[in-house]
Amino acid sequence: MGNCYRKQRTPLQRLGTRPTELDDEDGPYMLVINNNNGATGTSNNPSHSRWDNLRNRASRRNRDTQPTWSLCRLTDEELDKHVIDTLSTLRNSAENGTTLILRMRMFRFWANGETGWNMVLLSLIRAVPLDNALGPSAITLFIDHCPLPTKQGVMKLVNDLNLSWEKAADEFMHGRNTDKCARHRNVCAVLGHLAESLAGPLSATILTQNTLEYFMCGLEQTINGVHIPVVNILYSLIALEKFAQTGTNKDKINATEIRAKLMALEDWTESSDYKKCQVGFSARWLLDNAFIVEGRPLSYESVSLNNINAMLNHNDVSEYLKLSADGLEARSDASSFESVRCTYCVNSGVWYYEVTIITPGVMQIGWATKKSKFFNYDGYGIGDDEYSCAYDGCRQLYWHQAQSRRHIHPAWREGDILGLLLDLEKNQVIFYLNGDPLPSEGGIFNHAKEGFFAAASFMSHQQCIFNFGAKPFKFPPLDREYSCFNDHATLTAEEKLILPKHKKLELIKLSEFRADQCDLCCDLKANTTILPCKHSGICSRCVEIVDCCPFCRSEITGTIIEDTNSNSYTSQACTSKSSHCNEKC
Repeated sequence: MGNCYRKQRTPLQRLGTRPTELDDEDGPYMLVINNNNGATGTSNNPSHSRWDNLRNRASRRNRDTQPTWSLCRLTDEELDKHVIDTLSTLRNSAENGTTLILRMRMFRFWANGETGWNMVLLSLIRAVPLDNALGPSAITLFIDHCPLPTKQGVMKLVNDLNLSWEKAADEFMHGRNTDKCARHRNVCAVLGHLAESLAGPLSATILTQNTLEYFMCGLEQTINGVHIPVVNILYSLIALEKFAQTGTNKDKINATEIRAKLMALEDWTESSDYKKCQVGFSARWLLDNAFIVEGRPLSYESVSLNNINAMLNHNDVSEYLKLSADGLEARSDASSFESVRCTYCVNSGVWYYEVTIITPGVMQIGWATKKSKFFNYDGYGIGDDEYSCAYDGCRQLYWHQAQSRRHIHPAWREGDILGLLLDLEKNQVIFYLNGDPLPSEGGIFNHAKEGFFAAASFMSHQQCIFNFGAKPFKFPPLDREYSCFNDHATLTAEEKLILPKHKKLELIKLSEFRADQCDLCCDLKANTTILPCKHSGICSRCVEIVDCCPFCRSEITGTIIEDTNSNSYTSQACTSKSSHCNEKC
């Protein structure tokens, strides 16, 4: 995600004593500077009383040439402006990395106390605009930079919000008032993230009956003939999903009409409205994984996979990334920076795939290799190491080695088509937006020459659809011949199967582990010995996708594979390629 390195802060002049009128007040403060030229240390103009205080302090200390610092009580208006300015800085974080770090530190500073924490979260609900592509993702990021709250602080927030069915209905009845629609979406984003972060008894405490009714009202498609904005339906769904991670909350939600609501919204999956697509995807995922309906076929049971030979690798992702049953659509609603790779690996030739942008927020989409390291909770994804490169259409950046460079494409929007070409003959990577190419990139080839996968990383609340060639491309390259993964890859029926969580758990419970099973996949027979360390306990499939011995981390120079049919052994000098490579060792 383009993490910014911490830099040494410039030391400030030693602060004087806090003004006596603020001594007994409980709450966060802001730092104001008077340099006798009308300058201020914040981006806001303090009130006249604050300037009077500063002038008095300057006069008392006889400092006509030195800046004077003062602590003043933080106001809602100043905090709201800090939120808006930080949103802008986040979008341009490549140029303003240090500024972003300092702004994030201010959230932590101000939220260090029940009153300050409450002020910060209410400001996020009040100030984040509805039309900002980073809005819900930024809410998640900002809250993560605040200290964990106390139970009393959380309950004070819930009480201050005063949620109910009637309050939600009032917000929707005034749907043309974008401030009220934004407030509902932001309430869902804030409380949903708290439910995820504080899963357990505290999450159950937040989900009062009135709060539950507030979310359920958001699943109504119309109220008194007024259509509810799709974005509010979406974030009501996401909030309920996060609260359902706690068993007590799930029981409360099960007692409502949640299943009927979800089945009605599932029909939006194939809508031409991309916001409705998100609602349909989320509703279907919940019906498959959380709120099972008896008699309804699960998605993996009804989807057709006959012409799909390459898909997103569901065995190579964390549980927080949601994949469609056909393995071509991905969505993340987690606070971590989730990554995924395609099942097919290439070593030579010219390759192309396309991605349909469903949400216009931060995603880094491009190419990665087996050596790429993704650390979801540290914000490292595609383009954040030397073995991968990525296109970021929200912040308009090209990423490689965790360094970014601005590109000339406009910011992507819902429905845009990102094309990605890898030319291993000319050592070129080219990105296209709706058929418009950028100049070719080649830095990644200084570190990697083979073993490339299509790959992507997602900030929270982002979604896109991949086309690896199962459907005709919208904007195919016209200046060169190319291949697509789907025409060359092969997957078995078992490899194509993307099971819901509860089905995976059932299989694990039914599994009988044999003594000779592979220690990595616990599936195939451990028939391979690694050279030169001579460790065994691994199968021939798993040994092809590891870079070193998984038991001692030594280099692999060869393998000895047992032929189970003839009780003979076969030696191989190299096993560094994936089983899906288009060239064999």
